[in-house]
Amino acid sequence: SGKKNIERLCGCFEVEFKYAETFSPDKNYIYHEREEISAGLELALPIEVSDKKISIQHLLIIDDNYIVKHWREDWVFEPTSVWKYEGDKRWDKEAIAPESSKGKWLQSVWEVSDAPRYQGAGDWITTDGKIFWQNTTDAPLPRREYTTRNDYNILRRTNRIVLTDSGWVHEQDNQKIIRQEGKDKLLVEEKGLNTYKRVAEKACGAAKTYWLKNQEYWSNVRTVWDEYINMHSSIRLHDKVEGKMLHENLTKLAGAYSDKKIKSSELNIAIKAILIKYLDKGNGSANGD
Repeated sequence: SGKKNIERLCGCFEVEFKYAETFSPDKNYIYHEREEISAGLELALPIEVSDKKISIQHLLIIDDNYIVKHWREDWVFEPTSVWKYEGDKRWDKEAIAPESSKGKWLQSVWEVSDAPRYQGAGDWITTDGKIFWQNTTDAPLPRREYTTRNDYNILRRTNRIVLTDSGWVHEQDNQKIIRQEGKDKLLVEEKGLNTYKRVAEKACGAAKTYWLKNQEYWSNVRTVWDEYINMHSSIRLHDKVEGKMLHENLTKLAGAYSDKKIKSSELNIAIKAILIKYLDKGNGSANGD
């Protein structure tokens, strides 16, 4: 079943990321160099599991003393709505008709700050001994790109998650798109291959210890986000406020909280105060206005 397949995405993995730009309709386009990133170890930890939802927190292990709270993915069975990325750090909520969501799992990918990134629904398919899930959806620039370039503003991702004997592979067929005034123009296509090779759980022990210390804080961050997301039909985020990115401020607050500088009764108010700075006031009305 889909749920069993998603559970196979959890565990301790050696990860390797490869990207190569392939075709551009512009014959003068200068292709960016092929990227190969060996990222070391990553723990994909299930933090919430029910019949219709699995939430997986990714933790990157730089070394035993340096763990990075990485991205998070939520999987929801037969979703009733999806957040569509419009560009310009804006997401709009769209309803999904029950007949088109039947049997499908929605994957939501969230930033390091638990801010939205992209969502897409698809079926888990078993064919010719292969098990995979696939979806195409628009997304912001990935972190590996938005710090270095601004010649496109939409990454149309075709994500294919393929289960293997040794773990899983995230294959990507991406289109880098320039969206202006509602018109899309293809800049270049890209192939991505992210490989997750399962290793012994104990290799990720440091990440589990890190999460035990920090899970309460990040659970509160998710709660504050959920409240906001549930009340709005549109989300618009500022990239930086006073020169700092959202995850920088949230990580700083996490430190203050673990140093007992903030009471748990005051934590959500402090998180909300940070989020509000980054959320554009012209965010579309709350549902029902």
